[in-house]
Amino acid sequence: MSDDKTNKGTPDRKLISMNEDYEVRYWTEALGISEARLRELVARHGNSAEKIREALKAA
Repeated sequence: MSDDKTNKGTPDRKLISMNEDYEVRYWTEALGISEARLRELVARHGNSAEKIREALKAA
């Protein structure tokens, strides 16, 4: 996602950007997990939203 909120562009909803506060907030709410848990999962499985969802299902 772009830092410029007026430039809508085509966001890549398949990836989780841990460098953007609003994306971290979005994904923690969407997945129902804490920021610490999200950071742990991204560190372990990468920033693919699909892989994070799979890891949560397997847990």
